Parts: sequence; structure tokens; C-alpha cells
Amino acid sequence: MTSPSVLGLQVPDFSAAVTGGGRFELSARRGRKLVLYFYPKDSTPGCTVEAQDFRDRHAQFAAAGADVFGISRDSLKSHESFKAKQGLPFELIADSDEAVCRLFDVIKMKNMYGKQVRGIERSTFLIDGAGRVAREWRGVKVAGHADEVLEAARAL
Repeated sequence: MTSPSVLGLQVPDFSAAVTGGGRFELSARRGRKLVLYFYPKDSTPGCTVEAQDFRDRHAQFAAAGADVFGISRDSLKSHESFKAKQGLPFELIADSDEAVCRLFDVIKMKNMYGKQVRGIERSTFLIDGAGRVAREWRGVKVAGHADEVLEAARAL
């Protein structure tokens, strides 16, 4: 089952714990492009490569006027460790209660080792300066994804 598109919709304001000791407030980010990428779990192979891809293009995203944030259900402690180990120049949002995940409808039933489990469907959302979803990617394959998001951010 596919998620309903949120393309063009205004993202409701939300607040969440973020690495670095602060809180992410969507309303405080108005006027900037945002890349919110949802990933299943810190320090797993695919999620590590995805984080490294966004890390390696961080300066290019900044030059395009886009701020990058990774989001998963992991704790702040896990996020801080993952961020430090990978040298991530952007913050990670801890969504332990799944409130942000529900907002973007990224929690799905997935097969893991033959069992059905609830988890995050790897997804990315590009939000324009007015707070509207300009682009969405669901069921993301990591290879080449950060480049595609960067091109969309530059074009916005």
C-alpha cells in the first residue's frame, strides 16, 4: 500500500528534540529550504551510507539554501553517537514517539527476517521556504538519492 502524497501541502508546525541539545521548530525555519530525510535506524549499513552521502554534499546543500535534517525513532543518545562517529555536519531529529513520522506517514509494516514489523519507510521531503512540500521521495533506494535531492533543492 502506498502512502497518500503530501506534495504541495503545508507542513503543520512541529517541535522535536534534536542533537546538539536543542529543539527543532519548523516555524523557526521559515524562509529556508529544508531537506527532511527519514531513515530506519542509526548505524545500520544503508542508513550509514545515506547519512554519509548527505554529509559529503552538505556544503552543496548549504550553497543551494537548504538545511538537511535526518529523522528516525532512535534516541538522542543514539543520534549523538551516530552523528559523532560519522562526522555529520547536520543535526538529527529524535522522533521516539513517532509524532513526526505520523505527520509524514512514513511508518509502514515491513518484512524483516520473515516477520512483519513496524518501521520507517526510507523517505525524503523537500520543503520550500513557505513550509510547503515541494518534492517527496518514498521507498528510497540509497544509491544516487542525495544527488537527486540536491538537484531538486537547487532547482527550487
